[in-house]
Amino acid sequence: MSLPVHIVGAGLAGSEAAWQLAGAGVPVVLHEMRPVRGTEAHRTGDCAELVCSNSFRSDDPNYNAVGLLHEEMRRAGSLIMAAADTNKLPAGGALAVDRDGFAADVTARLEAHPRIRIERGEIDGLPPAAWDTTIIATGPLTAPRLANAIRNLTGEADLAFFDAIAPIVHRDSIDMEVAWFQSRYDKEGPGGGKADYINCPFDRPQYEAFIDALLAGEKTEFREWEKDTPYFDGCLPIEIMAARGRDTLRWGPMKPVGLTDPRTGHRAWAVAQLRQDNALGTLFNMVGFQTKLKHAEQVRVFRSIPGLGNAEFARLGGLHRNTFLNSPRLLDAQLRLAVEPRLRFAGQITGVEGYVESAAIGLLAGRFAAAERHGLSEDAPPATTALGALLHHITGGASAESFQPMNINFGLFPPLADPRLRGRERKAAVAARALADLDHWLSRSAAAA
Repeated sequence: MSLPVHIVGAGLAGSEAAWQLAGAGVPVVLHEMRPVRGTEAHRTGDCAELVCSNSFRSDDPNYNAVGLLHEEMRRAGSLIMAAADTNKLPAGGALAVDRDGFAADVTARLEAHPRIRIERGEIDGLPPAAWDTTIIATGPLTAPRLANAIRNLTGEADLAFFDAIAPIVHRDSIDMEVAWFQSRYDKEGPGGGKADYINCPFDRPQYEAFIDALLAGEKTEFREWEKDTPYFDGCLPIEIMAARGRDTLRWGPMKPVGLTDPRTGHRAWAVAQLRQDNALGTLFNMVGFQTKLKHAEQVRVFRSIPGLGNAEFARLGGLHRNTFLNSPRLLDAQLRLAVEPRLRFAGQITGVEGYVESAAIGLLAGRFAAAERHGLSEDAPPATTALGALLHHITGGASAESFQPMNINFGLFPPLADPRLRGRERKAAVAARALADLDHWLSRSAAAA
């Protein structure tokens, strides 16, 4: 039997990397410090625990880049996508999951695999030299001693930004005499439902009062060393968005378009949406309401939302500091650390943002490590695919001078041969090209193995 590949971190990326390696016949030791040592954001010891939203975002493979990434990962045998599909919840056109069921499912599949061994305990420095191939997938909450060891090895300061968590509300505490169920534009989701979101309507005076309360609410104070840390624009605290202009929320997470209040027959001035968070339908999270308000202020301010006057919160929002590498400078095209190639990196620590993107980089790291263990060379997926576009961005496509976390988006793909295509027609053409090129890449990889 060949030597195992060691993976540090059993989040989405580490779990996916372990699955890909084991599926390729390579033994894996998956190291996870939880529950021996916790983090600021996790609450369980399960693999792939979701600490922020329960949404994997759009599941549309034809017109949405993240939906396309979903489909590519499914075709590549993704563990994360298989568990997400098994544990999906009603969420309009999005793929949302029961967070506890999802993590338990991933954990059970990993524990049952004969080539995967999970070891609990912190890796508090660089992996020992005896670990000839290691994937570091410790995510944005990398333990300080390991983060410091990586920083010392690379000679480059890590980059960081703040990420915020949205509150979760008990369904039976929402006033459905005020709120109503509807998906935006009545769009049908993966489960077939067209009314997957709870909508809380504001008239103009209610919205203006809410903005005033949000701006005046007491916020979490940063420690001195955190004060210059920027936010990630894809997950801004709601009060930061509000401070950018009084109508920012009305054209962002609280936009009322595509929704009709059944009591008035009209569109509200603004709408707060809540999305199902567990399979029982007893918990709903507040979409786009990630916040750094202090807990008492959250209760006061969010209970001013129409329909949430008596809201009971299963979890209040929070803020945590994320850490990521300057990957365009430090990693090669196979996610290896240039100064020490036995170390690969995967997940959010590489500078991708989002659950699916993190798992996607884990999938690639696992495939690259498996090919290397078998003495083969696994080419990177074409840049015309979602997997390849994301990989290319973080390993050289982005400027190392201004590198920031990035979600998958169609702007990362090479242009089409026909520049006349625009809008949905262009997105459909990019997606069709991506899936055709991905299938070709997967077939070549299978033939090489």
